Amino acid sequence: MNSKQPNTSVVILNWNGAHWLKLFLPSLIEHTPQDLADLIVVDNASSDDSLAVLKNDFPSIKILKFDRNFGYAGGYNRAVEQLDYRYMVLLNSDVELTMGWLLPLIDRLKSDDAIVACQPKILDYKMKTHFEYAGASGGFIDYLGYPFCRGRIFDTQEEDHLQYNDAKPVFWASGACLAIKKEAFVTVGGFDETFFAHMEEIDLCWRFHRNRKLVYVEPASVVYHAGGGTLSKISPQKTYLNFRNNLLLLYKNFPAGRALKIIFFRLILDGVAGLKFIVDGHFMHALAIVKAHFHFYKMISRYKPKTTRVKDSGFTEELIIYPKAVIWQYFVKKRKKYSDL
Repeated sequence: MNSKQPNTSVVILNWNGAHWLKLFLPSLIEHTPQDLADLIVVDNASSDDSLAVLKNDFPSIKILKFDRNFGYAGGYNRAVEQLDYRYMVLLNSDVELTMGWLLPLIDRLKSDDAIVACQPKILDYKMKTHFEYAGASGGFIDYLGYPFCRGRIFDTQEEDHLQYNDAKPVFWASGACLAIKKEAFVTVGGFDETFFAHMEEIDLCWRFHRNRKLVYVEPASVVYHAGGGTLSKISPQKTYLNFRNNLLLLYKNFPAGRALKIIFFRLILDGVAGLKFIVDGHFMHALAIVKAHFHFYKMISRYKPKTTRVKDSGFTEELIIYPKAVIWQYFVKKRKKYSDL
């Protein structure tokens, strides 16, 4: 590494996101000191004018170009492999940065050899008083495999009253703004490219835990996430990936016997979710759930993750897994806030 080059980079993966680059790169440049980090946009073979926008409007930002779209997982894997930095922040293109956002994340990574990933407090760009869906103030998962956040459970986004402003270990850190140690990322095999996009960061963090490492949220850093930069929340394709990838996540990371029991139970619960989509008139989303299950069952016979599936070793007892069913707490007991769980 060049002695003049910072040991930190902020890496934005872009695919046809010229609009987001124009909107949010100014805040990145303004609030990221040049001597602290290099700013890099990795382009996943965009067909819009992203590259022209970067060259003409943001010449200080470095560009790494790929010849095809490798998705979130594949794009970042190749970027991390090719870029020589000790600390890397994997940042979505639809994130607005604030003053002093970067240093607390890097300081948190430096504070303990066991901490290998962390995220900032993520608020909603469209409703800045509230936590954002994809990460809020740290991610968790229940024993049935449902992810939720400190500040967001299912579709309920809490208002931020600084109630979750303490830095603490979490189960997963959001891929919207994920600070990592490159060495740890490479050691566990990076993102699983079978996921393509959605939940690959949860799978990554699960493997960090199994490697006896820690994942943190650092709310001293604050960012605003717009969401839907690549796939809208109302996209059936997003529904498909979320349901399929959640099943892959459980199959990979829970011990074999437990995984099969949970997946059978999830078949029933996902069926209920599909019926609700039909009742609400969202037929394509219901079809996406059916498609997700069929594709998952076809995939598992040939599924070969970079890390082998775990055995019944009891490792899950040591992880930060919520021991109750968050779906029961939320829909039946009406506990809509993280603090109520």
